[in-house]
Amino acid sequence: MNVPPRTITGALHAHNKSACDWGWQSLLAYGCHTSVVVIDTRAVQILQTLEKHKGTVIKTKWARENYHHTIDAPYGLRLASADTNGQIIVWDVSAATDRASFSDGGKPVLDLEWLATQDASHDLLVALHPPYSLVLWNADTGTKLWKKTFTDNIQSMAFDPFDPANLTLLGTDCILFLSDFSISKAPSSNGRKFYITTPNAPSPSSSSNNLGANTPATTPTSDKNSIRPARTALRRVRLLVGDSKQKGSATGEEPDPSMALNECLQLCYLQSRRNHILLVYPREILILDLNIHQTVGTIPMERSGSPFQQVYPCKQRDVLMCLHENGSISVRVRRKALIVASTPSAATTPVDQSFIGLHGDFYWNDPQDVIYDLRCQSDPLRVTKHVRAFGLACCASTERYAALIMSDGRILIWTLMTVEHHSTTVSNSLSHVVLTPLYSPGFSHNYDDFEIVPPPSSGLSNQVQKPTMKTSLADMICQPELKGEVGVQKPDRGILFKFVLTGFTSGIAATPTVIRVCPPLTTKNLHIHKPLVGIGTSVGLVQVFNLATGALWREYNIHTSTVRGIEWVSLCSFLSFSYANPPSSGVTRNELLLLDLQNGKTTQLRAHKGEEAPIEALKVSHQKQYFVVMFKERPFEIWDLRSLSVLREMPANFPVVTALEWSPSHKKRSAHQPLAEMSQSSLDLSGSTQHILDPNEGKSGQPVATKEHFVFSEQSGVLHHFWVEGNLVKEGAKLPSETSLGTITCITWKGETLVLGDVDGNLSIWDLKAKISRNYPTHRSSIKKVKFAPGKGNMKLLFMWNEGIDIWDTKEMQAVSSLKTPKEHNRVIDADWAASDRPVVIGADGCLRVHDIKLRLSCYPTEYTDFPDPVFCPYLLSSKASLAMKYTMQHQPWNSTYTLHLTGEYFRMRSEAPEEENFIRAVNEQFNIMPQDVKSFLPVCPYGTAQRCLVTARLFGDESEVDFWTVTLFYLKSEKMRLTCPAHKEHKETTGMPQESFQSSTVNSSQTNLHKTPSIDLSHLLDQKGEDMSSCTCVWEPPLDTCFDVLCDNKSFQKYQLDRVSLHDSKRATYEHTMKCAENLILLGQFDRAVQLYLETESENDNYYLNSLQACLVATVKSSGASQSTIKLVATSLIANGRLSEGIQLLCLINKGMDACRYLQTYGQWNQSVWLAKATLNFPECSEVMRRWVDYLCTPQVNQKSKAILVLITLGQFYKVLEMLFSLHYYDRAAMFAEACQEFGVLPDTEEMRTLLEKIYLEYARYLLALGNKKAYGFYCNKAAEKGHKVLQEMEWMSD
Repeated sequence: MNVPPRTITGALHAHNKSACDWGWQSLLAYGCHTSVVVIDTRAVQILQTLEKHKGTVIKTKWARENYHHTIDAPYGLRLASADTNGQIIVWDVSAATDRASFSDGGKPVLDLEWLATQDASHDLLVALHPPYSLVLWNADTGTKLWKKTFTDNIQSMAFDPFDPANLTLLGTDCILFLSDFSISKAPSSNGRKFYITTPNAPSPSSSSNNLGANTPATTPTSDKNSIRPARTALRRVRLLVGDSKQKGSATGEEPDPSMALNECLQLCYLQSRRNHILLVYPREILILDLNIHQTVGTIPMERSGSPFQQVYPCKQRDVLMCLHENGSISVRVRRKALIVASTPSAATTPVDQSFIGLHGDFYWNDPQDVIYDLRCQSDPLRVTKHVRAFGLACCASTERYAALIMSDGRILIWTLMTVEHHSTTVSNSLSHVVLTPLYSPGFSHNYDDFEIVPPPSSGLSNQVQKPTMKTSLADMICQPELKGEVGVQKPDRGILFKFVLTGFTSGIAATPTVIRVCPPLTTKNLHIHKPLVGIGTSVGLVQVFNLATGALWREYNIHTSTVRGIEWVSLCSFLSFSYANPPSSGVTRNELLLLDLQNGKTTQLRAHKGEEAPIEALKVSHQKQYFVVMFKERPFEIWDLRSLSVLREMPANFPVVTALEWSPSHKKRSAHQPLAEMSQSSLDLSGSTQHILDPNEGKSGQPVATKEHFVFSEQSGVLHHFWVEGNLVKEGAKLPSETSLGTITCITWKGETLVLGDVDGNLSIWDLKAKISRNYPTHRSSIKKVKFAPGKGNMKLLFMWNEGIDIWDTKEMQAVSSLKTPKEHNRVIDADWAASDRPVVIGADGCLRVHDIKLRLSCYPTEYTDFPDPVFCPYLLSSKASLAMKYTMQHQPWNSTYTLHLTGEYFRMRSEAPEEENFIRAVNEQFNIMPQDVKSFLPVCPYGTAQRCLVTARLFGDESEVDFWTVTLFYLKSEKMRLTCPAHKEHKETTGMPQESFQSSTVNSSQTNLHKTPSIDLSHLLDQKGEDMSSCTCVWEPPLDTCFDVLCDNKSFQKYQLDRVSLHDSKRATYEHTMKCAENLILLGQFDRAVQLYLETESENDNYYLNSLQACLVATVKSSGASQSTIKLVATSLIANGRLSEGIQLLCLINKGMDACRYLQTYGQWNQSVWLAKATLNFPECSEVMRRWVDYLCTPQVNQKSKAILVLITLGQFYKVLEMLFSLHYYDRAAMFAEACQEFGVLPDTEEMRTLLEKIYLEYARYLLALGNKKAYGFYCNKAAEKGHKVLQEMEWMSD
C-alpha cells in the first residue's frame, strides 16, 4: 500500500476551541494546533489534513455555495482558516494547496465570514482583525479591498442573513449595528452603539422623562408592567439602549451586571426569523428583537443544568441546537407561550424544565413570550479538566446532523431522529409535566425512511399516496405554529426527537512518547504487509495506525505507566516497555510485554522482577530471533525471542553500554552442521544484507540455526562485538575508541556501512568492506537517534537531534533535507521511516506527520490518497464530471428509463479515450456509493423534475439551488392546486399567483405529455384537469418557512406580521416603544388598537395633546371619505419635508398603501416598502410593488439577481423567470425550470413562450455537448425545433 504524505492529529490546543465549521459539502473542518483537519462526515473518516500555518489555528470557515455552478465556476472545496499570527489561508482542499495567503498585522484573527450574496463574486471574505479593524479581502487573490477601523474593541461579528447590508459587532461593553455594509466601499459610520440595561421598577412619573429622545427604549412605562403578577420580577427585562451608558442611567435604567457583554459567549442572528439576534451567556440565552431593541424571550438554564457553551440557530425550522459544557447537545423548538397553570398538577401544555423551580414552582410566563421548549438532549459525556467540549458544528444543508469536537481529538456525529409519540411520554424526567408532540409532515406509520404525503383525509377519491424522504429537518417536523384553516387539516402524526450517535472517530491520544514503524515492505511480505505504526503514550496506551489510510487500526491499553519504547518483532507483534518516573533513588518497576496483534494476547516478561534500574532501550535482531534489554547504568540482558527466555545476563562489572545495534548480516547452518564448526568461523563484520525471514519459514521441516552479531559502545568509546547462536553467546573483537568522537549515543548498521552518532553532534561513517572510517560534524547538538531508510541500496540516513531532524545521503555524504522545530510546543519527540522515501515524525503537539523526502510536504491531493471507506463527495470530481452527475440525477428525458449510471451517451475523441473512461468511472463510482434512500427515491419523485432537482441540490450541498427549487416547488404546487380547484380558480390571492399570467391561453395537454418522461410520476395534483368539482379540492400544503421572509405567500406573511406586532405590543416598556407599536398597527390596518395606545399617553407627557388628536384622527378617518384628499395632501407635504414615517401613516389611514409604497421606494426604503406591500396590499398592487423591487435588485449597484428571480417566482411571472435565467446564462437551471413548469401545466402555449423555450433548449443542448453527452444533445436539439435541427446537422457534418 502506498504511504502518502499526511498528518494524523491528536489532542487539540486551547486556542483551537470553536475553530470548527460544517460546510454545505457535508464536510467538517476543524483546527488542531497548526493543522486544519477535514472530516468526511458520511463515512466519518479523515479526508484531508492541511499544513502551512505557523501559528495555532483559531478559525475555519467553508466557502458558501450560494452561486450558480458551471464548467467555469465549478464545484470546489474552498476553505478559509486563520491562526494566532494573523495569517489567513484560503485552501483548495482536494489539491492540498493554498489558493491565497494574506494577513493584516501579526495579532490573532478574531472572526471570519464569507459573504452570502455571491452574484457579484463568490470570493469575498470578511475578517475581523484585533483590536477593532474590519477588512474585506478578495480570497482568490489575497487583495485587500477596503479596511474599516472602529473606536471600540471588537470581539466577534454577525451578518444579517436577511439583509447583506446589516452587520452586527459584539464589543467588550457594547453592541454596534452597521446598516451600510457594501463590497464597493468601507462603511461610512462607526455604527449605532447599544448597551444592555435593566429597567428600574416603573413609576407613574417616570413616563414623562426624556420624551423627545431619539434613542430607542430609554424609559420604562407603567401601563403594562403594573398589571403583571409579582412573579415577573424574577424575570428581568433587558433593553438595548442607544448612544451612551449615561443616557440610560439618566432615564432610570441601570446596567445589568449579571449580563455584562464581556461575559457574552456568542452573538448570532436567528436564521429562521428576520431581525432577531441571540446573546448566549453561560446560564441564559437572550432573544432580542431589533425592531423594538428589547428581549422578547429568554431561555434560562436550571440550577442543576450544565451551562450553555454554544448555540446553532437552524434555518429550516425555528429550532436551536445548544451545546452544553458537559458535552451534551440539546434541541429547543419554538412555540407560542401560553399561561401556565399555577400548580404542577394542572400543567397540560409543553413546559420546558428551565421554567420550573427546584421545588416544582412554575414561573408566570407572558402569553406572548417567545419560548423554546427543550425537545431532546444527547447523553452527557465524562468531562474532566483535560477533556472538554471544544465546539459544535451542524450540517448546513440538512440541519439534522451535529458534530461535537472534544479537546482530546474525538469527533462525535449525532443524528437527530424521530420516534412515535405516546401519551405516556414525559418531558425532562418530570412525570407531572406532559410533553405534547411535534408533528411530522407525513401521515404513515409504516415507513422508517419514507412518509406518505399528502394526507389521506384530503377527500379525493382518486388520490395516490407517494413517499417522500426525510433528508432534512424540514422533512421531520411541521412548523409548530401551524393551525387548522378552512380546507386545511393539521398533520396528526405525533413524533418526538431523539439523538442517536451515528459516527465516531479519534486521533492520537494525549502526550505521545514514542513511535515505531513495523518492518518494511519486502518481496516476501508483499501481499500481507500493512504500513502500521505503533505509538506509545504517557498513560500506558499503545495505538496502532495504518499510515496508508491514516485510520486508527488498533488500540491497546496494556501498560500502567508511560510507554517508553516499542520494538516490532514481526508484522503482527511487538515488544513494548514502560515505567513510571523513577524517584531520587533511581529505581522503578519495569513492565515488558509482548503483544500479538492478531488476537490481542499479551505476554508479560520479567514479571518476577521488583524495583530496578529503568529499561533504556530494546534492540531486536534482524532475524527476529533475539533481543537485548538495555538498562540505565546497568548491564544488559540477552533474550531468546522464540522461547522468551533469558540467554545471558551480563555481570555486574560489565561496562555501561551507551549504544547498541544488531548486524543485518547473518550466517545460516543446516540442521546437520555441527555447532562447533560454526563457532570456529572467523569474525567478519562485512557480509551481504538479507531480508527479513518469511514468517512461515521454519514452521515445516527441520529448524534452521542462524548466527547473529551485534556491536555496542561503552562510555569510553570502545566498540565491542558479540555474536549469538542458539543458546551460545560469545564475545568477539574490541575496537578502540575514536579520539575525535565524544560519547557515542546511537548506532545504526546497514549492509557494509556502520554509522555512529555522539553527544557533540558528530557522525562517524564506517565502510566495513574497505575498512575506512570518516567523521563528519553536523553542527548540531547531541544526536539522539540515527536510522537508515528501508530498501535495498537506499543509503539515506535520518538522524534526530534536540531541535529537529536531518536526512543525509551517505553515498554522496551531503544533506538532503532538514526540519528544525525550535519551539518547545512543536519539538520533535521521535522519528522513524514509514517507507523508503517517507520519514515520519511525531511532535510535542501530539501530531504525527508523514513527510516527503524533502521534509516539506505532510499533506497530499485526495485523488492519490487511499481511504478506509469510499468517499461520496461530488466536489472531488472534475468540474465536468460533477456537472454530468448532477444533470443525470436531475432529469434524463433522453433515456427511456431513469437510471443512475453513465454509459455510452458520453463520448470523447479516440485520442482522449483514457479521459473518457476515467470520467465515466468516477461518476459511476459516486452513483454506486450514493445513499440508498436517495437512489430509491429519485426515480419515483411524486413531483417530477422540480422535486428531483431539490433532492439533488441537498445531496450536492448547493445552497443556491436548494433555495431556488424549494421556492419553485412550493409555488408550482400552489398554482397547480389553484388551477384545478373550481372554488379557488378565480381567487388570485389564494396562493399568491396572478391569474392574469395564465388566463390568456389554456394549457396544451399534448405539449405537456410530449415533454413528460417515463420516469415522471406526478402526484394526483397534476392529474385533476378538466374535472368539474363542486367543492374545494385543494390539498393542505405547509407554507414556506419563515426564513424565506418576503418570499412566503401573502397570507402566511400577513399572519406572521400580525402575530409579531401583537408580541411587540405585549412587550411595551417605553413611550417610544409604544409609539412604534402604534405606527405599525396603523400600517397593518389595526386602527382600534392603535387608538388605544395613543390614548394611554400620560397627561404629564409633552406629547399628550398631540397623541390625543392622533387618536381622534385614526378613529374618525376610517368612516369618513370626504377628508381623504386633504389627508393625502398633508401626507405628501410631510413626506416632502422629511417626515416620511408620519406621511406614510396618513396614507395608510386612507387606504393609499400603494402610494405609500411608492414613496418608500422613492426615498430608498425598499425593505419597508416590500414589507408594507406584502402585509397590507391586495395581490395586483403588491405585485406592482414587487416588480419595481425586482428592477432595483437587478441594478449594478445592488446586483442581487438571484433574489430577484425568486421574487418573480412568487409573483407567478414564470416567463420573466425563464427570460432572466436565460440572460444570466443559467441555461441548465432554465431548462430544468421549463421542464418542471410544463410537467405542472402552468406555462401558456403562446408563440412568445415557444420561441423562448427553443432558445433555452438549444443553449442547454450545447452545454450538454460540452460535457460530452451526445445523446442528450440530440434530444434537446429536437426539442428546439428548427433551430436545433440546423445545429444538429452542423454537428453531424463536423463529426463526419
